[in-house]
Amino acid sequence: MSGSPRGDAPRIRLEAAGAAAPYNWGVLIAAIPTAAPSTTATATLVNPRLLASAETLVIATLLLLLYLYRRKPYILWWIWGWCALSAAFFLAAQSWRSVKLEAMAFGGAQFLRILAGLTFVIAADAYRRSPRLRHGYGLLLLPVAIWFGLAPAALGTRSVFAPGYFLTAGAMAAAGVAHGLLARQSRLLGASLVGVMLVLFAGLNVWAATLPGVPEGTAASGTLMVMLMIFLLTGLGMQLMTFEDMTYELRHTNARLEAARGKLREAAITDALTGMRNRRFFDEVIGRELQRHRRYRTPLSLVFIDIDHFKAINDTLGHETGDRVLREVASFLLRHIREADYVFRWGGDEFLVLISCGEGEAIRRARELQEAFAKSPQLGTLPKGVALSIGCVEVPPDTGDIMPLVQAADERMYLDKKRRR
Repeated sequence: MSGSPRGDAPRIRLEAAGAAAPYNWGVLIAAIPTAAPSTTATATLVNPRLLASAETLVIATLLLLLYLYRRKPYILWWIWGWCALSAAFFLAAQSWRSVKLEAMAFGGAQFLRILAGLTFVIAADAYRRSPRLRHGYGLLLLPVAIWFGLAPAALGTRSVFAPGYFLTAGAMAAAGVAHGLLARQSRLLGASLVGVMLVLFAGLNVWAATLPGVPEGTAASGTLMVMLMIFLLTGLGMQLMTFEDMTYELRHTNARLEAARGKLREAAITDALTGMRNRRFFDEVIGRELQRHRRYRTPLSLVFIDIDHFKAINDTLGHETGDRVLREVASFLLRHIREADYVFRWGGDEFLVLISCGEGEAIRRARELQEAFAKSPQLGTLPKGVALSIGCVEVPPDTGDIMPLVQAADERMYLDKKRRR
């Protein structure tokens, strides 16, 4: 967090560490003996702004490495946000010879922190879609940038001290809420962590804005530790959110591949013209049906169906009329055959039904099917002479090869066709 524009860090000896610290964010890190144990220890002073600048830069670098592997716009906006924060802390940590330059640097740091919060808002918006950026946004930021860049030189740092912290708090709170809403929609734990940490950072800025000056002594150390911990957890949340997004995308891709595979399989086992199952599907299910037939001794029969005069219809009226006849017959069969049974388009004008009953029952149902088709209203829309010929055969329990039985049903169908003619 940027503090006082004063960049010269005071030097504190170990024996004076208990005294009141001056108006700065200096942190006493360690006291290391340089010679014998009796030698006076010296204190190492670390500028907390430089420490915060280094941490935010490391987070930006890690996200950049992640972006090189997974090029997503929201990661890039995160990187810009952390780079802006790093530049803000680095700018405020420098010592300037001129008081005006020091004040302007502090104002610039405050503006960069506001800009960082806004980029985090854009990052949340860029997660699922392209961010909606307009030229008007830049025009709104222009007077803010001018104020934070020039006002400190003329009016002092107090002109941008509280406004900078309050505006930063607003931007960070908006970014936190945006990531929270994203977590609610996408159920990403990383987005939840980022949202909570950004809101906490916003609260820290509100607290800093209400102070008469930058915290001193142990308060500075405690504030620094809280801020660095917030940054660390925010960066971890962003990393987690990215890996969760990768997992989500993999699941989504797998689901699409599974759906595409299902469609391909459906297309492979379905006759495109009639919409009923084809011989490929018959090859898939017949082994399972025969095994169940042997194990449970359930009755099983084949019904072979052929359309009368179909070749003549194709030759005289054309293939379009023939296709219409096939579709109408297939629609009739699908409506009148039980869902527990299978009906296949065997080829040309031939259909095969795998029905769970004995041969006598299969013949009775096939005759009823013939009569129902002869009386169906849709027959009036078809060419004259269209009718169904059938042949039935029962499947013995010890059947291993079904094709001889299909051939037998086919032969009985031709006998039925001759008989009816």
